[in-house]
Amino acid sequence: MRVKNLHKPYEIELLVADQYTGKQHKNSFFEMVYILEGSGLQIINDHQLPYGPDKLFLMFPQDSHGFEVRETTHFAFIRFNEGYLKAQSKEWLERLEYIFHNHNHLPGCILKTVTDKPLIRSLTEALLREQQAAGPHSQQVMQQMLNTIITIAARNIALFQQANDYQSAQPLSLLGYIHEHIYAPEALRVEKLAAYFNISQTYVSQFFKRETGESLQEYINSYRLALIESRLRHTNQRLGEIAAQFGFTDSSHLNKAFRKARGLSPSDFRKAANSAS
Repeated sequence: MRVKNLHKPYEIELLVADQYTGKQHKNSFFEMVYILEGSGLQIINDHQLPYGPDKLFLMFPQDSHGFEVRETTHFAFIRFNEGYLKAQSKEWLERLEYIFHNHNHLPGCILKTVTDKPLIRSLTEALLREQQAAGPHSQQVMQQMLNTIITIAARNIALFQQANDYQSAQPLSLLGYIHEHIYAPEALRVEKLAAYFNISQTYVSQFFKRETGESLQEYINSYRLALIESRLRHTNQRLGEIAAQFGFTDSSHLNKAFRKARGLSPSDFRKAANSAS
């Protein structure tokens, strides 16, 4: 399967396609696709779903995806790579990490809030106009709009996770809470979870184990380590900064926990990840 690469931090592209079937491929970068006009099928990871105007799709590196055009379609492609991520603030990166680890990588529009659809359309059209005009400070303006689009996407995914009341048949609300509070260890204590969902502390642990196959602490530790790996791959943050953000006492504490789980130090993991990219 063909792999596409992006050789600059980000790019915006408008593509008008008529009766065209885009071959499935994988990217080495992140991609959002907004449908301005047209209809057809979106195909991602062997799933497919009809698309139409005002839909926003999100694809990650190694997702297999493509589009089958049924009616002339105006695609707005928004692409960004690791270089772009490394230049962003800690707060913005946390929002992006929420997307990475909560999105289900299935087909379909990620916009769940109706009022956000015209906002995304306005931002996307403004991005395209700004790129064409190429006026003073154009790059800075485009980056601000791009970050706003990503933030709105993160908000919609967060709202979708929390949309339903807590139900014993679905662990999504509990998982969503863990994902949202992963940077605040105190909020992840069993008694805090029990109080938030108004259930007993014993039931929290039993339910989580039954629904996920992992203990609550195992899941929290695995999720935290996955986010730390993302930081090591995609940012130049110091180990002390990462340790503080994820509730470790210091970099030595982080180093010990990471080495125990992964078999190598965070520094060695970062070197291996950089050499492989």
